Amino acid sequence: MADSDGPKNRGELRIHDSLDELATDLADFIAELSEMSVKERGFFAIALSGGSLISLMGKLCEVPYNKTVDWAKWYIFWAAERVVAKKHIDSNYKLAKDGLLSKVPVVPGHVYSIKDSLSAEEAASEYEFVLRQLVKTRTVSVSETSDCPKFDLILLGMGPDGHVASLFPHHAALDEKDEWVTFITDSPKPPPERITFTLPVINSASHVAIVATGSSKAEAIHSAVSDVGSDCTLPARMVRPTNGKLVWFLDRSAASKVDASQTL
Repeated sequence: MADSDGPKNRGELRIHDSLDELATDLADFIAELSEMSVKERGFFAIALSGGSLISLMGKLCEVPYNKTVDWAKWYIFWAAERVVAKKHIDSNYKLAKDGLLSKVPVVPGHVYSIKDSLSAEEAASEYEFVLRQLVKTRTVSVSETSDCPKFDLILLGMGPDGHVASLFPHHAALDEKDEWVTFITDSPKPPPERITFTLPVINSASHVAIVATGSSKAEAIHSAVSDVGSDCTLPARMVRPTNGKLVWFLDRSAASKVDASQTL
Protein backbone atom coordinates (compact mmCIF):
# COMPACT_ATOMS: atom_id res chain seq x y z
CA MET A 1 0.00 0.00 0.00
CA ALA A 2 1.38 3.42 -0.91
CA ASP A 3 1.39 6.36 1.45
CA SER A 4 1.00 9.74 -0.21
CA ASP A 5 1.95 13.13 1.14
CA GLY A 6 1.80 16.25 -0.97
CA PRO A 7 3.96 19.15 0.21
CA LYS A 8 4.09 21.51 -2.73
CA ASN A 9 7.74 22.51 -2.47
CA ARG A 10 9.21 19.10 -1.74
CA GLY A 11 6.84 17.05 -3.86
CA GLU A 12 4.43 14.19 -3.45
CA LEU A 13 5.76 11.16 -1.59
CA ARG A 14 4.65 7.73 -2.79
CA ILE A 15 5.96 5.19 -0.30
CA HIS A 16 5.59 1.50 -1.15
CA ASP A 17 5.80 -1.73 0.80
CA SER A 18 7.55 -3.64 -1.98
CA LEU A 19 9.64 -3.01 -5.09
CA ASP A 20 7.02 -4.76 -7.20
CA GLU A 21 4.34 -2.39 -5.93
CA LEU A 22 6.61 0.59 -6.57
CA ALA A 23 7.38 -0.61 -10.10
CA THR A 24 3.68 -1.03 -10.90
CA ASP A 25 2.84 2.44 -9.57
CA LEU A 26 5.74 3.92 -11.55
CA ALA A 27 4.56 2.19 -14.75
CA ASP A 28 1.02 3.49 -14.21
CA PHE A 29 2.36 6.99 -13.62
CA ILE A 30 4.50 6.99 -16.78
CA ALA A 31 1.75 5.45 -18.92
CA GLU A 32 -0.77 8.05 -17.77
CA LEU A 33 1.61 10.92 -18.49
CA SER A 34 2.39 9.44 -21.90
CA GLU A 35 -1.29 9.25 -22.79
CA MET A 36 -1.95 12.79 -21.55
CA SER A 37 1.04 14.28 -23.40
CA VAL A 38 0.23 12.53 -26.68
CA LYS A 39 -3.37 13.76 -26.51
CA GLU A 40 -2.30 17.32 -25.73
CA ARG A 41 0.82 17.68 -27.90
CA GLY A 42 1.14 14.65 -30.13
CA PHE A 43 4.46 13.70 -28.48
CA PHE A 44 5.83 12.40 -25.20
CA ALA A 45 9.29 13.78 -24.42
CA ILE A 46 10.89 11.80 -21.61
CA ALA A 47 14.40 12.00 -20.16
CA LEU A 48 15.90 8.99 -18.39
CA SER A 49 18.76 8.45 -15.97
CA GLY A 50 20.66 5.26 -15.16
CA GLY A 51 21.07 2.98 -12.19
CA SER A 52 18.27 0.89 -10.69
CA LEU A 53 15.68 3.24 -12.21
CA ILE A 54 15.72 1.34 -15.51
CA SER A 55 15.09 -2.04 -13.88
CA LEU A 56 12.18 -0.54 -11.94
CA MET A 57 10.73 0.65 -15.28
CA GLY A 58 10.66 -2.95 -16.47
CA LYS A 59 6.91 -3.27 -15.90
CA LEU A 60 6.43 -1.12 -19.01
CA CYS A 61 7.66 -4.07 -21.09
CA GLU A 62 4.80 -6.20 -19.77
CA VAL A 63 1.06 -6.42 -20.41
CA PRO A 64 -0.85 -4.14 -20.60
CA TYR A 65 1.67 -1.32 -21.02
CA ASN A 66 3.60 -2.86 -23.91
CA LYS A 67 0.38 -2.83 -25.94
CA THR A 68 -1.47 0.23 -24.66
CA VAL A 69 1.33 2.83 -24.52
CA ASP A 70 1.72 4.78 -27.78
CA TRP A 71 5.42 4.01 -28.09
CA ALA A 72 5.72 5.55 -31.56
CA LYS A 73 5.09 8.99 -30.00
CA TRP A 74 7.88 8.70 -27.44
CA TYR A 75 10.97 10.89 -27.81
CA ILE A 76 13.65 9.64 -25.45
CA PHE A 77 16.57 11.57 -23.96
CA TRP A 78 19.05 11.20 -21.12
CA ALA A 79 19.14 13.59 -18.18
CA ALA A 80 22.64 12.27 -17.50
CA GLU A 81 25.03 10.06 -19.38
CA ARG A 82 28.50 8.67 -18.88
CA VAL A 83 30.90 9.60 -21.69
CA VAL A 84 31.76 6.04 -22.67
CA ALA A 85 31.07 3.90 -25.73
CA LYS A 86 27.41 2.95 -26.20
CA LYS A 87 28.27 -0.73 -25.72
CA HIS A 88 30.22 -0.06 -22.50
CA ILE A 89 28.80 -1.54 -19.31
CA ASP A 90 28.72 1.96 -17.74
CA SER A 91 26.59 3.46 -20.52
CA ASN A 92 23.14 4.60 -19.42
CA TYR A 93 22.06 4.21 -23.05
CA LYS A 94 23.08 0.54 -23.02
CA LEU A 95 21.29 0.02 -19.70
CA ALA A 96 18.08 1.53 -21.06
CA LYS A 97 18.33 -0.24 -24.40
CA ASP A 98 18.93 -3.66 -22.87
CA GLY A 99 16.38 -3.26 -20.08
CA LEU A 100 13.56 -1.38 -21.82
CA LEU A 101 13.96 0.14 -25.27
CA SER A 102 14.76 -3.09 -27.11
CA LYS A 103 11.63 -4.71 -25.65
CA VAL A 104 9.04 -2.14 -26.74
CA PRO A 105 8.27 -0.69 -30.20
CA VAL A 106 9.95 2.72 -29.86
CA VAL A 107 11.06 4.44 -33.06
CA PRO A 108 14.89 4.21 -33.25
CA GLY A 109 15.09 7.72 -34.69
CA HIS A 110 13.29 9.07 -31.62
CA VAL A 111 16.04 7.89 -29.26
CA TYR A 112 18.57 10.66 -28.67
CA SER A 113 21.78 9.32 -27.18
CA ILE A 114 25.00 11.32 -26.92
CA LYS A 115 27.75 11.09 -29.52
CA ASP A 116 30.16 8.81 -27.70
CA SER A 117 33.09 9.66 -29.98
CA LEU A 118 33.29 13.21 -28.62
CA SER A 119 34.91 14.63 -25.51
CA ALA A 120 32.66 15.34 -22.53
CA GLU A 121 32.60 19.06 -23.35
CA GLU A 122 31.87 18.45 -27.02
CA ALA A 123 29.22 15.84 -26.26
CA ALA A 124 27.39 18.21 -23.91
CA SER A 125 27.47 21.01 -26.47
CA GLU A 126 26.25 18.75 -29.29
CA TYR A 127 23.46 17.33 -27.11
CA GLU A 128 22.26 20.81 -26.23
CA PHE A 129 22.27 21.73 -29.94
CA VAL A 130 20.02 18.75 -30.71
CA LEU A 131 17.67 19.75 -27.89
CA ARG A 132 17.46 23.32 -29.17
CA GLN A 133 16.43 22.08 -32.62
CA LEU A 134 13.68 19.92 -31.13
CA VAL A 135 12.41 22.79 -28.98
CA LYS A 136 12.15 24.90 -32.15
CA THR A 137 9.84 22.29 -33.66
CA ARG A 138 8.00 21.90 -30.32
CA THR A 139 8.72 18.17 -30.23
CA VAL A 140 9.96 19.20 -26.80
CA SER A 141 7.90 21.98 -25.24
CA VAL A 142 9.41 25.24 -24.05
CA SER A 143 9.08 26.69 -20.56
CA GLU A 144 6.63 29.52 -20.01
CA THR A 145 9.15 31.42 -17.87
CA SER A 146 12.47 30.84 -19.67
CA ASP A 147 13.90 29.49 -22.92
CA CYS A 148 14.50 26.10 -21.29
CA PRO A 149 13.03 22.91 -22.70
CA LYS A 150 9.97 21.68 -20.84
CA PHE A 151 10.11 17.90 -20.82
CA ASP A 152 6.88 16.05 -20.19
CA LEU A 153 8.75 13.85 -17.70
CA ILE A 154 12.28 13.72 -16.33
CA LEU A 155 13.03 10.51 -14.42
CA LEU A 156 15.85 10.67 -11.89
CA GLY A 157 17.49 8.27 -9.51
CA MET A 158 19.29 9.50 -6.41
CA GLY A 159 22.56 8.40 -4.83
CA PRO A 160 23.23 8.01 -1.09
CA ASP A 161 25.05 11.37 -1.31
CA GLY A 162 21.89 13.04 -2.63
CA HIS A 163 23.15 13.48 -6.21
CA VAL A 164 20.66 13.45 -9.06
CA ALA A 165 21.47 13.12 -12.78
CA SER A 166 25.22 13.85 -12.66
CA LEU A 167 24.82 16.82 -10.34
CA PHE A 168 26.92 16.05 -7.26
CA PRO A 169 27.04 17.87 -3.91
CA HIS A 170 29.20 21.02 -3.85
CA HIS A 171 30.06 20.68 -7.54
CA ALA A 172 30.30 23.74 -9.81
CA ALA A 173 27.79 22.17 -12.22
CA LEU A 174 25.06 22.90 -9.66
CA ASP A 175 25.56 26.62 -10.27
CA GLU A 176 25.22 26.47 -14.06
CA LYS A 177 22.36 28.77 -15.07
CA ASP A 178 22.87 29.42 -18.79
CA GLU A 179 23.61 26.06 -20.35
CA TRP A 180 20.97 23.37 -20.76
CA VAL A 181 23.49 20.56 -20.79
CA THR A 182 26.83 20.72 -19.01
CA PHE A 183 29.71 18.31 -18.48
CA ILE A 184 31.98 17.12 -15.72
CA THR A 185 35.35 15.40 -15.91
CA ASP A 186 35.78 14.78 -12.18
CA SER A 187 32.80 12.72 -11.09
CA PRO A 188 33.31 11.50 -7.50
CA LYS A 189 32.20 8.06 -8.70
CA PRO A 190 33.51 6.43 -11.89
CA PRO A 191 33.48 6.93 -14.78
CA PRO A 192 34.74 10.51 -14.31
CA GLU A 193 33.46 12.08 -17.55
CA ARG A 194 29.73 12.72 -17.82
CA ILE A 195 27.16 15.03 -19.33
CA THR A 196 24.12 16.18 -17.39
CA PHE A 197 21.04 18.33 -17.64
CA THR A 198 21.40 21.45 -15.52
CA LEU A 199 19.06 22.39 -12.69
CA PRO A 200 17.20 25.02 -14.78
CA VAL A 201 16.27 22.31 -17.31
CA ILE A 202 15.27 19.80 -14.64
CA ASN A 203 13.17 22.40 -12.85
CA SER A 204 11.45 23.43 -16.09
CA ALA A 205 9.89 19.99 -16.62
CA SER A 206 6.15 19.40 -16.42
CA HIS A 207 6.82 16.40 -14.20
CA VAL A 208 9.92 15.18 -12.38
CA ALA A 209 10.00 11.80 -10.67
CA ILE A 210 12.80 10.80 -8.30
CA VAL A 211 12.98 7.06 -7.69
CA ALA A 212 15.00 5.85 -4.71
CA THR A 213 15.08 2.58 -2.82
CA GLY A 214 17.09 1.09 0.03
CA SER A 215 18.21 2.23 3.46
CA SER A 216 21.43 3.78 2.11
CA LYS A 217 19.29 6.58 0.63
CA ALA A 218 17.28 7.26 3.79
CA GLU A 219 19.41 10.08 5.23
CA ALA A 220 19.64 11.94 1.92
CA ILE A 221 15.89 11.64 1.37
CA HIS A 222 15.25 12.98 4.85
CA SER A 223 17.45 15.99 4.05
CA ALA A 224 15.81 16.49 0.67
CA VAL A 225 12.17 16.46 1.73
CA SER A 226 12.24 17.64 5.35
CA ASP A 227 12.40 21.13 6.80
CA VAL A 228 16.07 21.04 7.76
CA GLY A 229 17.02 24.57 6.75
CA SER A 230 16.99 26.56 3.55
CA ASP A 231 20.78 26.50 3.14
CA CYS A 232 20.89 22.79 2.33
CA THR A 233 22.96 22.28 -0.83
CA LEU A 234 21.90 18.70 -1.45
CA PRO A 235 21.26 18.37 -5.20
CA ALA A 236 18.06 16.36 -4.67
CA ARG A 237 16.73 19.14 -2.45
CA MET A 238 17.38 21.63 -5.25
CA VAL A 239 14.97 19.82 -7.57
CA ARG A 240 11.86 21.99 -7.36
CA PRO A 241 9.92 22.26 -10.63
CA THR A 242 8.93 25.88 -11.24
CA ASN A 243 5.59 25.18 -12.91
CA GLY A 244 5.58 21.41 -12.70
CA LYS A 245 5.08 18.54 -10.30
CA LEU A 246 7.66 16.56 -8.35
CA VAL A 247 6.87 13.00 -7.27
CA TRP A 248 9.07 10.74 -5.13
CA PHE A 249 8.75 6.97 -5.59
CA LEU A 250 10.23 5.35 -2.47
CA ASP A 251 10.25 2.03 -0.68
CA ARG A 252 9.87 1.79 3.09
CA SER A 253 13.62 1.52 3.68
CA ALA A 254 14.41 4.67 1.69
CA ALA A 255 11.62 6.56 3.45
CA SER A 256 12.48 5.28 6.92
CA LYS A 257 13.80 8.62 8.18
CA VAL A 258 11.09 10.79 6.69
CA ASP A 259 8.83 12.41 9.27
CA ALA A 260 5.65 13.44 7.44
CA SER A 261 4.99 16.09 10.06
CA GLN A 262 8.26 17.84 9.13
CA THR A 263 7.73 17.96 5.39
CA LEU A 264 6.89 21.29 3.86
